[in-house]
Amino acid sequence: QLQASGGGSVQAGGSLRLSCAASGGTVSRACMGWFRQAPGKEREFVAAINWSGSSTYYRDSVKGRFTISRDNAKNTVSLQVNSLKPEDTAVYYCAAVRWSTWETVTNWGRGTQVTVSS
Repeated sequence: QLQASGGGSVQAGGSLRLSCAASGGTVSRACMGWFRQAPGKEREFVAAINWSGSSTYYRDSVKGRFTISRDNAKNTVSLQVNSLKPEDTAVYYCAAVRWSTWETVTNWGRGTQVTVSS
């Protein structure tokens, strides 16, 4: 199961580093994605990285502010979130995905709350 961590409460303009780890499995051969769900809204795609880390993709609203990366040796995927805005407030989740469609191929695990105050 995938577990996200690293969330917290920050002021606008702040930064956090979110991490995703797999318990009882591996993410080292999977395309991985980050998603988020704000209160009252549907879950949305945020970013993805291919299995080797050579390709990444971001939703337009986070380009230049968020960076997805992975360490296959440590079996983790990270999301560095900078220049946070109140509209980034959400629960963030990670999942294995199909490249370019961002269809998830794993169940949702535990998310991590990011709260940005103005």
